[in-house]
Amino acid sequence: MDLLTLSILAVAIPAVLFAGISKGGFGSGAAFASSSILAIVLDPGQALGIMLPLLMLIDATSLPAYWKKWSWPDARVLLVGAVPGTILGAVFYRMANPDVIRFLIGAIGIAFVAWQMAQKAGLIQLAQRRLGARTGLTAGVAIGFTSFVSHAGGPAAAVYLLGQRLPKTTYQATTVLVFWAVNLFKSGFYAFMGIFTLQTLTLDLALAPFAVLGTWLGIRAHSMVPERLFFGLTYVMLTVTGAKLIWDALS
Repeated sequence: MDLLTLSILAVAIPAVLFAGISKGGFGSGAAFASSSILAIVLDPGQALGIMLPLLMLIDATSLPAYWKKWSWPDARVLLVGAVPGTILGAVFYRMANPDVIRFLIGAIGIAFVAWQMAQKAGLIQLAQRRLGARTGLTAGVAIGFTSFVSHAGGPAAAVYLLGQRLPKTTYQATTVLVFWAVNLFKSGFYAFMGIFTLQTLTLDLALAPFAVLGTWLGIRAHSMVPERLFFGLTYVMLTVTGAKLIWDALS
């Protein structure tokens, strides 16, 4: 299947721009929407294989802007938990068929929106004190697993880091550091398992400029664009794409 078609590029370019803006300026919580969008028009494995090198490029582009502004104790505990989580994700991916992965990507997207809405409605309250290392390790395992199977580690990271009451920029810098390391670690598994192909990497080269552009826009928007507007649009997009993926998986 030729991936360099106008129909695929028409979907992939906005998805990659969105990923760059999200990871560059608003944490990594919503960047996995790009994988959900691509999985509508591509096999889930292809969507994951295309997005990982681009997410790594976005991480590398974002890192200098937030260098040493992160909370290392919080990043460290998440990374320790992410190692076994990534291994579990690799085992699950090897065993699951594409429809299971498609369903999981869609379900995670809708669950993320539901969690956000429940929090804003006051049905879920974040801890009033800093969370302990045990909670951080659990969140790290969830980050590794969900990141591997759907590039959706952001929600688990958000639950833990928002509970730490970090300043906005410290929170953003910590997510950039954590996902730079997690994506680098899981890339070895992706390569070994054949998720990367010549076709996905060729499409990555075509999309790389849009990943960098999106990251630059996200860094600029970090202090300019209201988070409420950005995430409001994200929730709508995740709900629609998540429902479509679940429907496709079940039908």
